[in-house]
Amino acid sequence: MTDLPMTPEPPENPPMAGIVVIGRFQPLHFGHAILLRAAAEQRAAHAADSTLIIGIGSANRPSTLANPWTAEERESMVTAWLEAEGIENTHICSIPDIEDPPNWVRHAERYHGEAGCIFTTDFDTAELYTAAGWDVVLLPLEQRENYEGWRVRETARMLSTVHDE
Repeated sequence: MTDLPMTPEPPENPPMAGIVVIGRFQPLHFGHAILLRAAAEQRAAHAADSTLIIGIGSANRPSTLANPWTAEERESMVTAWLEAEGIENTHICSIPDIEDPPNWVRHAERYHGEAGCIFTTDFDTAELYTAAGWDVVLLPLEQRENYEGWRVRETARMLSTVHDE
């Protein structure tokens, strides 16, 4: 387990099973957009009434250079993007880290709801959710060299030092 605080607490009534996408969204970038669009398209084609559930991972991590945005700020980014894309019937939940992969799915289900379908580009996440009985859609990484979170954060940090004159 972790020494990090377990905040936020899980909701008393997690959402019903839906289509789940989990990311740190540090920040929301084009790679996340590709994944979220794919999940929304799958939902529209096969499960139009289901909820698109977006898990904000690492919600309990303190602000650092590697994790500069709070869970609330990341939720605002995702909400604004969803509105701009016209994607509705969504639920956003913040999920704290537990640093315990074998127990991750059981922990995360307390926040995002029980077995549905998860969309991911992460092989380890796909394995964990498959072992827990979830339907998993493992998408290939798109232009990973351009859309890695650390690269986006470093670019934003460099641009923040440029002054308008």
